This record gives sequence, C-alpha cells and structure tokens, in this order.
Amino acid sequence: MEHTNTLILITLLVKLGVAAAVASALARSHTFQRLLFAEHRRFRETAGLLAFFLVPLTLGVWVRTKVQNFLAADISFETTILLGLLLGPGWAMLGGMVLSIPALFHHEYLALPFNAVLGLAAGILGRFVEKEEIWSFTPFIDLSLYRWVRRNLRKPRIDRQIMMLFLIVAMEIAREWVARNLPHETGPRWLFALNTNSWGLQVLVWLCAPMVVGIALKVWNALRVELSLEEQKRLLLEARLDALQRQINPHFLFNTLNSIASLVRVRPELARDMTVKLANILRALLKDHDTYVPLSEELKFTDDYLDIEVVRFGADKLKVEKEIDPRTLDLLVPSILLQPLIENSIKHGLEPRIHGGTVTVRSRLEGDRIRIEVADDGVGISARPASALQRSGAGIGMKNVQERLDVLYGNQARFNVVSSPGRGTLVSIEIPAMLSSVA
Repeated sequence: MEHTNTLILITLLVKLGVAAAVASALARSHTFQRLLFAEHRRFRETAGLLAFFLVPLTLGVWVRTKVQNFLAADISFETTILLGLLLGPGWAMLGGMVLSIPALFHHEYLALPFNAVLGLAAGILGRFVEKEEIWSFTPFIDLSLYRWVRRNLRKPRIDRQIMMLFLIVAMEIAREWVARNLPHETGPRWLFALNTNSWGLQVLVWLCAPMVVGIALKVWNALRVELSLEEQKRLLLEARLDALQRQINPHFLFNTLNSIASLVRVRPELARDMTVKLANILRALLKDHDTYVPLSEELKFTDDYLDIEVVRFGADKLKVEKEIDPRTLDLLVPSILLQPLIENSIKHGLEPRIHGGTVTVRSRLEGDRIRIEVADDGVGISARPASALQRSGAGIGMKNVQERLDVLYGNQARFNVVSSPGRGTLVSIEIPAMLSSVA
C-alpha cells in the first residue's frame, strides 16, 4: 500500500508537469493561438482547434493503458473540462468521447458516457461564466476568508470562480467513487481513477484536477495577454505612423493661402491651379492611404507641392531638377516620404539665400535596394546646438522620415545626411526594393 501511495503521489506531480508541457507546446503553434483566441470561429476552425487538443491527449490516454505505472500521461478528465469551458457543451462531449476511445479498448466501458456527461456539465458552466473569469481561473481561492465573507455579506453574489472549482472537484470525486465502488477485482476496471486509502492523499488527487486546468489556463492566458500587448503596440505604431504621414507644416498652408489670395485678382488662372494643387495635397494627407505606394505616385504628390513652392518663390529663385531611374518608378516606397525632405531643403536650405537655389531629386536601383536622394545647394546645416535647431524647426522633416523608416524597415533602412555650410545638404535613403503588385 505504501508503494501504491508513493506511485500516486509521483503521478500527481508528473501530471502537473505534463499539463504544463502540453499547454506550452500547443501555445507555440501560431495556428493554435489564432484559433484559441478568435472572437468567433466557424465550424471548420472549431474542429481544427478540437484536433489540436485531441491528437496529443488521446495518445496520452493510449500510453496510460499500454505503459505500466505511467498514469500521468492521461489528462483526459481535465482536457474535457477545458473543452467545455472554452468550446461549449457539444464540442466538449464530442471531444470527451474521442478521448475515451483508447480506454474503451482497455475495457473501461464507462469512460465514454462519463466523459460525455462531464463535457456537458463543463460546457453548461462555460456558457454561464464570463470568458474573463475562465481565463483568470485559479484553484487557489481567496486566502483572506474574512475579506471574502465580508464582501459577500455586504453584497451577496455567486462566485463563479468557486463554482468552477467546486464543479471540477465534485466531478473528480464522482469519478473516484464510481471507479472505487464498481467491482473490478476479478476483471478490468470500468472507469479509470486514482484510488487510495489515505484520505490526505485522496484530497490531493481531488485537488490535482483543478490544478491541471488552472495551469493550462494560466499558460494560455499569459500568452493571450502578451499577444494583446503586442497588438496594442502594433496599433500604437500604426497610429504614430499615420500621424507622421499626415503632418503638414502650418506655415506652408498659411503662406500658400496668402499666395493664392494675392494672385486671385492679377492672375486668376494661376490662383486656380494653385488651389487645385493644394486640394490634391490635402486630399492625399487626409485620405486613408496605403503605407506603401509606387515611387511614381509619390513623385506626383511632390510635383504638386513643388509647383506651389515654385509659384511662391518664383521660377528664378527655385529650380527643381529630377534624375529618376525609370526602373525605380514601380518600386514601393513609404507614402509621403519625399515631401518633408523637400520642404526641409526649401525652408532651411534655400529660403535663407537671397538668390534661392536648386532642389534635386534622384533615384536609382542598386542591386536589391533603392537609393533616393534629395539635395539642395543652399546654406547647409550650421553648427548650431540641437536645441536651437529644434526651436527653428530645422530637422523636423528629416526626423519625421527617419522615425517612419525605423518603424517600417528597422535596421534594413539607411538614412544619411551630409551637409556643408554654405554649399548645401544631401539627404540619402536606402531601403529594400519592393516591386509594386500592379507593375
């Protein structure tokens, strides 16, 4: 008897390890994650999720029936409860019956009806309990009994956590009672359960089941929280990227409107053209645009901006040159990539010069990477402190672009600025060459 009790104690400890190992192994599958945490599942998706549970755990039941003293491989009881809580009564009954197939071949004929009833009970409870309460389930009830009693005396309520714990323990006691009281001395056992004459050890057997259920739920809930945080981080990055994309210098808008107002009387056609181009810019900034666009489309957007700036400064003060490799026109680049750089060149490079200057936009294909340059022959970046540059607005456009490249490409992007005071500034970008799907 002492040997049997030792075997049962070891089995309980190994069973906890098996539950943690199986839960962790399943959690590594991205398909399992997607199916488990889906808000709504179609029939095929639920069946696929059920298969994730049944394939390894039905094998565990078979191992228990074939390998002597390896009882910890069978966690079909706890799995059926998990199926009921997570998938509902119908799927839990089906899963419980499939899990009982190896036991039936081992002449444990009550395994199938017992698992079916267990799945039904767990499924009904799962429909009654909120999902968050299922994920937060723990077999450790509130240790402060005084606080628990006081809370329920002031506002009586049904504690679903304790209800779940009670159901699991009650069904485990029922399984043990059936297995103990049905005669099996001269034949096979009708239902598998861990039986012992030691009351202390038997209580541990009863409590092991909610521990196994709690371990699996804790492993998956930790993963659920992690994925939720990653999703929030992704949404935050998208919001940040969208905000960077939609930025437009208010001074540009103010100056453009003033230029249009001054041209309305003397050159109404030119004022109309500037209004249309400004509307195109605002439409591009405000619409739900794609993260990436072909370079040809990006150049069209910058053309509208440059046409406005040429009118504002005068064609004799602002010249625009383009050296575009035709092979790069269909390659994808981040939307609204060039405008902040061109604006930075005009405002902080050419505007301070009396005679203005030239902005040059270049692109070329270098192997599997595209190189884009925005150069000017303006005053260059002076050696002023960074704080002074920030107050004057210099470098904000470049910082905007650099942050977006970091978000989109990480260390695959190269962003470089070379400037000579009095001679101009060159901003170069290198990113992976991605071909547009419409090319």
